Amino acid sequence: MTEMIDIHCHILPGIDDGAKTIAVTLDMAKTAVDQGIHHIVATPHHCNGKYNNVKKDILKYTSVLNEKLTEEAIPLTILPGQETRINGDMVEGLEQGEILPINEHTKYVFVEFPSGHIPEYSKQLLFDIQLKGYKPVIVHPERNRELMEHPDKLYHMVEKGALSQVTASSLCGKFGKKIQKFSHQLIETSLTHFIASDAHNTSTRGFYLKDAYDELHKQHGNEGFYLFRENPHLMIEGKMVNSLPPERIKKKSFFGFL
Repeated sequence: MTEMIDIHCHILPGIDDGAKTIAVTLDMAKTAVDQGIHHIVATPHHCNGKYNNVKKDILKYTSVLNEKLTEEAIPLTILPGQETRINGDMVEGLEQGEILPINEHTKYVFVEFPSGHIPEYSKQLLFDIQLKGYKPVIVHPERNRELMEHPDKLYHMVEKGALSQVTASSLCGKFGKKIQKFSHQLIETSLTHFIASDAHNTSTRGFYLKDAYDELHKQHGNEGFYLFRENPHLMIEGKMVNSLPPERIKKKSFFGFL
C-alpha cells in the first residue's frame, strides 16, 4: 500500500479559503504527487458562515479539475467531498442533495465543529445522521478548544458510532505541542480513525501527510500505522473502516500538559 490517499484537502481553486487560483491548485497537485499522494478528496467548506459549496457545484468543479490534471500530465485523481460546518439542517441537506458524502456514493459525511465550542445539539444530530444510514466523520477534533478541555465529549460521540479525522500537521507539531500531544492521545485511545492533510496551499498550510505517517509509525508502531493507512482506501470505496473500541483519555495525563 504505497500510494497515499488524502481525504481532506482544499485544492479546488477560488471557491473557499484554500487554493486561490488554478496555478496554486496545480502547485498543490504536483507537491502531493511528490509526497506519494495519488488520490485527493476535495473538501470545500460548506455552511461555515462564509462559504457555501453545494453538492452539484463540487461535482462539476471536481470534474473540471480532473480534466486539467490530465491535460497537465499530473498523475493525481481528485474525488468529490465536502467539509460541512455542523448545523441543524444537515439531515435535510443530505436528503435534498445539498450535502455531499465523501466520494459521492459512500455514506461517510464530514462534520466540522466551530473551533471554540461544541453546539448543544451535536450529539443528537450525529445520532440523527446515523439513523439516516450515514457515518459522520468529525474533522480535526484535536484543534477544538472544548474537546481539548473535555475529551470525554468526543469519547461519547465515538462510542455512539461517530468517527474522527486528525490533521497531519497537528501530528507533526505544526499547530504547537499541546495540539500535537492531544492528537497522539486521540490515536492511543482509538478516538480517531483517519489522518488527512487539510492542506490549503503549499506554503502556510501544506500537506505533511508523509511526515505524519512517519510520526505515527514511530510513536504507535505497525498496527496503528497500517490501520490509518488502510482506512482512507476503505472510506473512498464505501467499505467499513477499521476501528477499535474507544477509551477515555485519563484526565490526569491530559491536564498534565495544559
